[in-house]
Amino acid sequence: MPQRHSDGDDAPVVTSLSALRREENECRRCPLYKDATQAVPGEGPRRASMMLVGEQPGDREDRAGLPFVGPAGRVLDRALVEAGIARNEVFVTNAVKHFKHEMRGKRRLHKRPNAYEIDRCRWWQDLERAIVKPAVVVALGATAARSLLGKPVTIGKVRGQPLPMADGAVVFVTVHPSALLRIRNDADKKAAYGTFVRDLGRAAASLRKRAA
Repeated sequence: MPQRHSDGDDAPVVTSLSALRREENECRRCPLYKDATQAVPGEGPRRASMMLVGEQPGDREDRAGLPFVGPAGRVLDRALVEAGIARNEVFVTNAVKHFKHEMRGKRRLHKRPNAYEIDRCRWWQDLERAIVKPAVVVALGATAARSLLGKPVTIGKVRGQPLPMADGAVVFVTVHPSALLRIRNDADKKAAYGTFVRDLGRAAASLRKRAA
């Protein structure tokens, strides 16, 4: 078992992703674990230069134990290819590690995490960054942005801007790919998707600039 330090909340001290996964599955910091199949840890190289942070696992992610394997994940995969980013070279995770949902008949429908749940889960995402040490982080949606920046933000006001973090990384805020799936008008969906790809491209360009 990893050692723990005393910070008033019995926070785990972990130095590997495998240990972090075990700790996340034991998490009882908020009630979301009760109805989820499992915690869904981040996935990717330990020393990935870029990290993508989504909101929370969906139904398929909850069952598979892997992030972004459902419909939103397919949108993300396609956008990453178009932005020139290899998914197997980035670390993909979520701000909240357990699937929050409500039952509609036999279906489990996504329910947005509240501020308490986001803040209680924030330390796991902080630990992921401490282990992986990405130079560039992309917040996919408002929940991820709040988790990363520690406060609510309006996506439209900060989108496309490199926002500095205390650990030296920069954050780019964009929409969650699931938002693109909800757009009904084909022209609007195409335009929004193109903007999403450009947002990812800005993050990739920033990473190349920092590495130069």
